[in-house]
Amino acid sequence: MVPCKVYRSEKKAETYLYLADNLPFEELPAELRHQFGEAAFVLSLELSADRKLARVDVERVLESLSESGYYLQLPPELPVEEEISRHLL
Repeated sequence: MVPCKVYRSEKKAETYLYLADNLPFEELPAELRHQFGEAAFVLSLELSADRKLARVDVERVLESLSESGYYLQLPPELPVEEEISRHLL
């Protein structure tokens, strides 16, 4: 089990940052912090290979956490028509 914290970007919709439990947000690369914007804490969780995540492969998250201490989850890419209809609803 790998403990981590999940943050939501206040700047970019549907953008999340999985952060290793022992890595402070302030120690992330400056460019990443700038692009991510203000971080809103969402939850703490423990990841393992058998855990399911909604929009990302848990193996990719675990690998990135072990290599760099974080994983950036970007919003899903939607066809233009779906994106327009989401904004109109």
